[in-house]
Amino acid sequence: MLVSGRRRVLTALMQAQKWPIQPSRDMRLVQFQAPHLVGPHLGLETGNGGGVINLNAFDPTLPKTMIQFLEQGEVTLSVARRALAAQLPVLPRSEVTFLAPVTRPDKVVCVGMNYVDHCKEQNVPVPKEPIIFSKFASSIVGPYDEVVLPPESQEVDWEVELAVVIGKKGKHIKATDAMAHVAGFTVAHDVSARDWQMRRNGKQWLLGKTFDTFCPLGPALVTKDSVADPHNLKICCRVNGEVVQSSNTKQMVFKTEELIAWVSQFVTFYPGDVILTGTPPGVGVFRKPPVFLKKGDEVQCEIEELGVIINKVV
Repeated sequence: MLVSGRRRVLTALMQAQKWPIQPSRDMRLVQFQAPHLVGPHLGLETGNGGGVINLNAFDPTLPKTMIQFLEQGEVTLSVARRALAAQLPVLPRSEVTFLAPVTRPDKVVCVGMNYVDHCKEQNVPVPKEPIIFSKFASSIVGPYDEVVLPPESQEVDWEVELAVVIGKKGKHIKATDAMAHVAGFTVAHDVSARDWQMRRNGKQWLLGKTFDTFCPLGPALVTKDSVADPHNLKICCRVNGEVVQSSNTKQMVFKTEELIAWVSQFVTFYPGDVILTGTPPGVGVFRKPPVFLKKGDEVQCEIEELGVIINKVV
């Protein structure tokens, strides 16, 4: 992204952020690039909407990808805590390009119909068991990257979601132990091609959910100890500045612990795995008449304490 592009995103970010921007001692891990650095680096966002501390400059032995960082567990987290406590130089936000906090995870697990109010919107019963599907990791893009409308779909829709990032490997994890396997949380945009999700491909959801660019994530992986209560956060989505989704994560049917326990019956979780925990009401497909994204639209997905991601539709 050119500097002018970064400035445009920064300006949009300042306008978009509805909940307070403040410097913090919270742990907000990011992957980023900058013109003076070679390749991706790990950093700390200095508060919601703040600049970036280069963790790899603070300790050159640290890995440069989030998954490798998470795989090393407490060893690397303690280095990040020291960096947070030190008075380190901060790269201005306008000088860095934010990447997704996690790239190329082993899996992206998604949950359907996981908000009580979203079920009411569709006049369907609240599920008795989690409804699980997935996106391919190739759909992941950064928090301010563009969403590309595929020529194969005429019905591309928005979905703001709370994403859980796994920090520790596990299988058959008990709900009571689940949070020990969580690294933290981030904001996700589960972009969805409704024609492919609901009518094509035998009504299997995968293809409609997994076009390239259909999983913007970010801006930061906010560690679990920095989030007061992940199941009581305001969550909203705006399209061209208009609020289209507004709810609270307390509306989730199955909370993080239950989802990890359920899914880990079937698969092994690895550090860096992402769980998209479902979306609240207000998606375009259930409007009368339905509304879909078009070229030039701008989607802002925001979750209290976690931040806002802004994606232009092209």
